[in-house]
Amino acid sequence: MSMKEVWQAANPKGHLLTAISYLIPIVCGAGFIIAIGMAMGGTYQDSLVAGQFDLWQAMATMGGKALGLLPVVIATGIAGSIAGKPGIAPGFVAGLSANAISAGFIGGILGGYLAGYAALGIIKNVKVPAWARGLMPTLIVPFLASLFSGLVMVYIIGTPVGAFTEMLTNFLRSMGTSSNLIMGAVLGALCIVDFGGPINKTCFAFVLTLQAQGINEPITALQLVNTATPIGFGLAYFIAKLFRKNIYNNAEIETLKSAVPMGVVNIVEGAIPIVMNDIVRGITAAAIGGACGGAVTMVYGADATVPFGGFLMLPTMSHPMAGFMALLVNIVVTGTVYALIKAEVPVEAPVEDEAEEEDLALDEIKIG
Repeated sequence: MSMKEVWQAANPKGHLLTAISYLIPIVCGAGFIIAIGMAMGGTYQDSLVAGQFDLWQAMATMGGKALGLLPVVIATGIAGSIAGKPGIAPGFVAGLSANAISAGFIGGILGGYLAGYAALGIIKNVKVPAWARGLMPTLIVPFLASLFSGLVMVYIIGTPVGAFTEMLTNFLRSMGTSSNLIMGAVLGALCIVDFGGPINKTCFAFVLTLQAQGINEPITALQLVNTATPIGFGLAYFIAKLFRKNIYNNAEIETLKSAVPMGVVNIVEGAIPIVMNDIVRGITAAAIGGACGGAVTMVYGADATVPFGGFLMLPTMSHPMAGFMALLVNIVVTGTVYALIKAEVPVEAPVEDEAEEEDLALDEIKIG
């Protein structure tokens, strides 16, 4: 088997995307809890002592504790995706080990792969007597894989990963305006070119890693672009009308009626039917608008603590106007570019199916 075939069989990207799908609801739920608690004056506490905290402190602490376990969640998700139920405990232990040695989110990702493939290797290669087979998924595999992955994380992987994470964090925090502009533009363009597909999810994994280290601007850029793009396609309809140009047929207009509200709450996939009807121009407009919006986000420091929610992210930022400005720029640029480059189309889209049905009308069929 070639290396390419081994890589495809291992499917590391698929397992990461599965784990991210588990992670997003936890990040969003915990993020909103801590955001509300801190907005109302609560502060994060290492521990809650009965009678010595109020509701807002409780919320800030609850959310903070949950977000602090993101390496554990991602490790558990990856290992569980790789090995099934026997991989859950090793992934959990590897994630906790990554936290314990300050290896962070990157350590959690690596620990998840380590634990999952260790569990899978044990399942496939360790032979036990018939009487012990029932213990494999509940005792033997979790114990051996947890011990192996935990010790490797603590003694081998953790320290260099922690040092790399700290170096990356310090580098990103020291970037100047021009570097932030370039990073925001590249991130904003890349994250939207496949409208929620693998490239978007890969970008999300990267920026979520940064958010786990307290750098919120990159993930904010990605999510604001996802929010603005469908709204930008809606704005393009009105801009085109100013030029006495029709760029959407009736079916696409109906699609926009759901795509735009979905965009407001950060669901970009509603715009896919619009883009599929003119892929090159649709992606071009989205990428240009995303680059502009991402650049504004990074330069002016929009820093949502909750990486989802569309316009609901604005109150969680320390500079809400920066986030609003990034959205506005992205929406206007996407809408203007698409209105200008989109070819004019008839309001009534030709329906090929009806034409085919007419060709097969029964009164035209002759027998004998």
